[in-house]
Amino acid sequence: MASTKTKTDEFIRLEEEYGAHNYHPLDVVISKAQGVWVWDVEGRKYLDFLAAYSAVNQGHAHPRIRRVLIEQSEKVTLTSRAFRTDQLGPLYKEVHEQTGYARMLPMNSGAEAVETAIKAARKWGYKIKGVPADKAEILVFTGNFHGRTTTIVGFSDDESYKDGFGPFTPGFTLLPYGDLEAVRAAMNPNVVGILVEPIQGESGIHIPPAGFLQGLRKLCDEQRALLIADEIQSGLGRTGKLFACEHEGVRPDIMIIGKALAGGFYPVSAILADDEVMGVFRPGEHGSTFGGNPLGCAVAREALKVLVEERLIENSAKLGDYFIEKLRGIQSKNIKEVRGRGLWIGVELVAEAGGARRYCEALEQKGLLCKETHVDTIRFAPPLCITREDLDWAFERISAVFNELG
Repeated sequence: MASTKTKTDEFIRLEEEYGAHNYHPLDVVISKAQGVWVWDVEGRKYLDFLAAYSAVNQGHAHPRIRRVLIEQSEKVTLTSRAFRTDQLGPLYKEVHEQTGYARMLPMNSGAEAVETAIKAARKWGYKIKGVPADKAEILVFTGNFHGRTTTIVGFSDDESYKDGFGPFTPGFTLLPYGDLEAVRAAMNPNVVGILVEPIQGESGIHIPPAGFLQGLRKLCDEQRALLIADEIQSGLGRTGKLFACEHEGVRPDIMIIGKALAGGFYPVSAILADDEVMGVFRPGEHGSTFGGNPLGCAVAREALKVLVEERLIENSAKLGDYFIEKLRGIQSKNIKEVRGRGLWIGVELVAEAGGARRYCEALEQKGLLCKETHVDTIRFAPPLCITREDLDWAFERISAVFNELG
C-alpha cells in the first residue's frame, strides 16, 4: 500500500524530533508568503491573520523592503559598532523626524530593547534623580508581556513564564493593569519609572480604562519618574496610530519599538528618548554587536517609509473599525467579548467554549490563520495592507466556524 505521509508530516516530524518543545504551533508548514497570503508545503493558500505577532505590518515579503535588503546585503551587512556606517545616521535622523524623539538606541530583539529601557531608567534614577544605590524601583502591571529574559519574566504574573527560571531580579513592583489609584499609592521617591503596554497584546488585546495613560503621565511628572511605553506590538500602525499612546495624546519618556520596525525581514528594535535619558549612557556601558548594523538600518529605514507612504496606519484605523463592528455582530453564546483598536482584535470566549485553540484549528481548515492567546482568546492581527474584500472573505469563514462550533 502506498504511503499517505505528506510533506507536512515530515517537516513536523523533524521539528518534534530535533527541536526544543517550547512552542505549540498549529500544524501548518508555511513555505511561501506574499502580502497578506501564505502558502504551505502542500500548496494550500491561507490568509494570514496574525502577521507574525505584528512583525509584518507591511505585509509579507514587501517588494520595496526586499529590494533594499538585497541591495544592502551586496554592500556591507555588519561591521559591529566599532566603526561608523552610512546607514546608521540617516536612520537616526528619519526616526527623529517621524517620532520627535531626540535620540535612538538600536538593538535587535524586542526583549533586548526592554532590557535597554530598564537599564536606562535605572541609570537615570541614580545619576539624574539621585535615587540611593541599588534602590531603584520600576512599577509594572498584571497581564504584562515584555519578553522572555530572566529579568523580564521575573516580573510577570503568569506562572508558566516563570516556572523553573528563578531566582529573579529585584526592583519591580507588580500592580493591577488599569488601576490608577494603585499606581498612585505605590509611588515613592525610589520609583524611577513605570513600564506599561498602552494596550496589552499577549494577555488578549486588553485596553485600559480611558484616561489611564494620561494619569500615568501626570503621576510621572509629579513624582519625577519616567513613563516607559512598550510599543513593540502596539506601535508602528497596528492600532491605527503610529503609536498606541497617541490615542490618549500621551508622550512617554522612553518609547520601546521593534517587530514591524523591519517589516519581518530582519530583527531590529530600539528605544527612543530625549537627551536627559539617553545621555546617561557612556561608551562601553551598553551595546550589541549586531545592534545598529547597516543591513538592519537600511531595512528599517525602508520599512518605516512603507508604513507612512502607503498609508498603512490610516488603513488600520479605517478597516479596524469596520471589522470590529462586523465581529460584534456575530451571534454566538460562546463569545464573551470582542475588543480591539485598529487591526488588533481579541475575541474572548466564555470558559464553556472549550478554549480558543479549537476555533483557530477550525479556521485553519478554512484557509484562515490566527492563534489563541491565554487559552480563551482568539487574536486577529492581519498585515495592515489588507483590503476590505480580504476582511469580508475572512469574516465569512469566522462566521461559519462560530455557526459550526457555537
